[in-house]
Amino acid sequence: MSQQHTASTEPRINYMKQSPELFKKFLDFSMAIAAGGSIEAGLSHLVDIRASQLNGCAFCLDMHVKQAKIHGERELRLHHVAIWHESQLFSPRERAALAWTEALTRLEASGVSDVVYTEVREQFSEKELSDLTFRVMAINGWNRVNVAFRNVPGSQDKAFGLDKAGLA
Repeated sequence: MSQQHTASTEPRINYMKQSPELFKKFLDFSMAIAAGGSIEAGLSHLVDIRASQLNGCAFCLDMHVKQAKIHGERELRLHHVAIWHESQLFSPRERAALAWTEALTRLEASGVSDVVYTEVREQFSEKELSDLTFRVMAINGWNRVNVAFRNVPGSQDKAFGLDKAGLA
């Protein structure tokens, strides 16, 4: 017997309070990726947005769209992330990063295709590809915890400074 997914806006538990040590370590990991990584902030936002779309993480999608807006991303490009395959608004480097994000977020049984790997290697050095992979790993982890515990989109805007995006 299958269970239907029902939409709910009721949060389940506050994982930040229940597991503060693990939350802090995972946050530190994410901050280290942002601070020490070789992937530019604008591209990181696109990666976070696309993974959050694929994972159905409303909390993270809301957060990363606002972060991208605060950092100067154009609104039309934000709307086009969902249709990046057909959009002409993304550079070859951005397209390769989005393809890599999709491949790692929706892992196929056969792994990542040689076509996607070749495409991403044409745009990224080994260091950049490694950093990009850790970026995708991190956002997928955040997506999973926020989907599992139904964090409400926008509920942390003030705490994270996202109210500055003007998108409320």
